[in-house]
Amino acid sequence: MPLALILAVLGSLVVHGLALFGTDYELFGSGQEPVTLLAELRPLPALPAVEPVRSAALATPRRLRSASGKPAKTSRTPAPTQPSTEPVLPADTAPAATPDSPPESGHPPSIAQAPATPVLPASGVIRFAIVKSSLGLTVGRAEHRWEFAGDGSYRLFGITETSGLAALFKPVRIEVESRGRMVAGGLQPDSYRTLKNGRETNENADFSWFTAEGPQVALARDGSVRAIAPGTQDLLSLPYQLAYLGSLPDGSSLGVVTGKKYERYALDSLGEEVIETPAGKFRTLHLRAMTDSVTEIWVALDRQRLPVKIRFTDRKGESFEQLVTELGSESESTSKTP
Repeated sequence: MPLALILAVLGSLVVHGLALFGTDYELFGSGQEPVTLLAELRPLPALPAVEPVRSAALATPRRLRSASGKPAKTSRTPAPTQPSTEPVLPADTAPAATPDSPPESGHPPSIAQAPATPVLPASGVIRFAIVKSSLGLTVGRAEHRWEFAGDGSYRLFGITETSGLAALFKPVRIEVESRGRMVAGGLQPDSYRTLKNGRETNENADFSWFTAEGPQVALARDGSVRAIAPGTQDLLSLPYQLAYLGSLPDGSSLGVVTGKKYERYALDSLGEEVIETPAGKFRTLHLRAMTDSVTEIWVALDRQRLPVKIRFTDRKGESFEQLVTELGSESESTSKTP
């Protein structure tokens, strides 16, 4: 290859290399040497003196002169003042103190009601046989007793226990007690207590009817305090309150405390029925309350609406019936509270 052609090729490679990588070369020291700068510090020249400016606010105002050259007279009469609209009190009189008014409550407290005469005898008893509907067998018994005192207080006592073969396999005895007062609207519970096999349970409730927030119930199960509606009953007093509900044939609604919780029960009236029980035939009103379970009550219209049949159906469809076997006042029965 001629020497001239070789030199031309090498020159072309150098030119293309500088064009592609020239920047990198400059970054790493291929640029010009930096110029050395010399600096000298000198004092600043003195500022020229500035004459202080006299404040216009401090200048003494000149007196105005009249056309004759004499100083003009200025008026010293003060400007008229507006009469005060505030009442003037004598120096020895102080404003009267306003007494503090009691705080208003969002819920007016309940008013205590006068005792009422019970529609039932002073004492009495109802006994039931408990039948498991799916088997048609008697599996237990229940007993309710009531006592109404002359001072307007009452005590209800109930037991439910297994019997027969059921008692051999699973002996259970539940005791419940409701105490309270008779008022114009019927029964007003104060306390509800439950025992299971002779031991205390936490399914208890205490009622407070006259708080500033309105009627309340304290539930022992979770320690909560719930607001309740006037006329609320516990599970034991509920059947005896039915005698005081005037609109019962058309259905009714009331609050019920079960010991576990507080609920509003809507009582549906299913009409009159004549039913047969071990204690005889009764003309009844059939009532039903539906929540997560179904409770049906047949009350005897000719016996102060006392319950003579109760049916309970749980959420699984299991059903138990209580059929009255004995009903009467304490003088008519020789059985005693166990």
